[in-house]
Amino acid sequence: MGYILRRFLSTLPVMAVVAVVVFLLIHLSPGDPAALIAGDLASVEDIEKLRAALGLNLPMWQQFAIWLGKLFTGDLGTSIFTQVPVTQLLGQRLEPTVSIAALTMLITLVVAVPLGTLAAYRAGSWIDRLVMLYAVLAFSVPVFLVGYLLIYAFAIQLPWFPVQGYVHFAENPVEWLRGLMLPCVNLALVYIALMTRMTRATVLEVLHEDYIRTARAKGLGVLPVLGHALRNAAIPIATTVGVGIALLIGAPAQHRPDAAQRTRDAAGSAATASR
Repeated sequence: MGYILRRFLSTLPVMAVVAVVVFLLIHLSPGDPAALIAGDLASVEDIEKLRAALGLNLPMWQQFAIWLGKLFTGDLGTSIFTQVPVTQLLGQRLEPTVSIAALTMLITLVVAVPLGTLAAYRAGSWIDRLVMLYAVLAFSVPVFLVGYLLIYAFAIQLPWFPVQGYVHFAENPVEWLRGLMLPCVNLALVYIALMTRMTRATVLEVLHEDYIRTARAKGLGVLPVLGHALRNAAIPIATTVGVGIALLIGAPAQHRPDAAQRTRDAAGSAATASR
């Protein structure tokens, strides 16, 4: 709990800096939001009235205070393109995004943690080499190519899953799962590779610790020893899961390979910090 609290408190200065930078970037970017909203046919008087209504004629520090206050109260404003509150637009896309991220990470954990632990326990064997070969191939093959192959195989040739579309969980849980399965498996293949390598490296390091040798000397079986090692290697793995979920929610699809690389880099940093 203390570790989690320290990590949370350490993010507060970062969030403050990010808030200031984002606000400044918006105001330093070229263009006038009032003129953009008003349109090309608006007069100068109409644009000035709109600027006053939006508070764009106030000093920058006052605009920042108003913006920060609305941010903390959950008022994200209204979209200038759809004239719909931003919170409503986010709510419409929240369930599909969270569903994809959660199911992808669930598949990743169910497959990657046992594979990585097994590879670490049988380090240097054919099992270890086979698992690492999969990790390299899964990370090297483009995600969109695997997606096309999955659609062709399991949505066209074998019509087990739909090609596209989304069904809300409350409407039909079975169709919800069928609609998510192909994209989640496609994304999970990359994250399984990363998580497997992360788990293998972390567990392999823990298996050489003195308390693991003591546990083996006491006559504990393979599963209790591996479970004990996995519990002590959980912090870097949990950090990797958190970073992976954040990237699945926030990273655009075309940037997923770069996001996966950032996940691996963050996981390495977490493993170093935990030591």
